[in-house]
Amino acid sequence: MQNKKVKYINLGQIEYQEAWDLQEVYFNKIVEIKINNRKENAETETPNFLLFCQHPHVYTLGKSGKIDNLLLNERQLIEKKASFFKINRGGDITYHGPGQLVVYPILDLDNFFTDIHKYMRLLEEAVILTCQDYGIKAERIPNLTGVWIDPENPKKICAMGVKSSRWVTMHGLAFNVNTDLNYFNNIIPCGIDDKAVCSLQSELGHEIEMKEVENKLKLHFANLFEMILI
Repeated sequence: MQNKKVKYINLGQIEYQEAWDLQEVYFNKIVEIKINNRKENAETETPNFLLFCQHPHVYTLGKSGKIDNLLLNERQLIEKKASFFKINRGGDITYHGPGQLVVYPILDLDNFFTDIHKYMRLLEEAVILTCQDYGIKAERIPNLTGVWIDPENPKKICAMGVKSSRWVTMHGLAFNVNTDLNYFNNIIPCGIDDKAVCSLQSELGHEIEMKEVENKLKLHFANLFEMILI
């Protein structure tokens, strides 16, 4: 029996470590139920969570990333009031900060579909549809994860990096809404040095109401994944 109910939690602005710890709690809880179900031949329902938040300035490096893609030393990080974490998601280096909408779906994909490629494409599609709501044509670029504007001169508006084990997901996406894009100058984003970054604000020329973006993105998530948000 698939459980399509997903608990939506808006964490507001939260330290990166605190959000990561919370993800781990939910992730481990789901994995533990699945292991126990297999061991006991039981059918205990697994929960799902959708976390929305923003972070203070932070750079994160995925397990396949290169530290050389961080262009700051420890002193410079302190000067910029930014922190740095090596983490257990896929992908290279990225930036999180105020004005960026970060989404952590902690889902048991056995409740939806067991296809990690489809999962990644639906994450992208939720952002593409949200951009469309603002009159912005966003797209995918073959062989590059994430969401991009203007494939002729590509600019990344949303980065993605996930972890999956036993079909349970964590980490997720970072959607630039009103992000200070200058912070991307201190890294080679996702290890790609020939492409720019952008935000809804930079594309539209004015600040966007974050709550409005959250509501639009949340709705697209629910529709694409056929979730029942609670």
